[in-house]
Amino acid sequence: QVQFVESGGGLVQPGGSLRLSCTVPGNGFSGFIMGWFRQAPGKERELVARITPGGLTNYDDSVKGRFTISRDSFKNTLYLQMNSLKPEDTAIYYCNAVVGGKGFSSWGQGTQVIVSS
Repeated sequence: QVQFVESGGGLVQPGGSLRLSCTVPGNGFSGFIMGWFRQAPGKERELVARITPGGLTNYDDSVKGRFTISRDSFKNTLYLQMNSLKPEDTAIYYCNAVVGGKGFSSWGQGTQVIVSS
């Protein structure tokens, strides 16, 4: 069973920054589009950023210009740099392979991000 391991979340004030990391087991996902999803309380999980194996990126409008997704294939690690954070960014953040706009594999435990003053 594939298990992604997300880390880097925490409590941050509005306008602050966080960098999330996701360890991808093995190299079985090196050929996949990888993405960051988030799930806010009472809402469905949504895809906010994705990156192709070649490094092309795509963002949801709600995070465009503030978040940056990247991947280090040698370290099998996916990153999400989050700047200018807003309270509405509060959610549990997950990484996964992306197929058809949805998570492809089983979900990890996620990492909690809370944006509050």
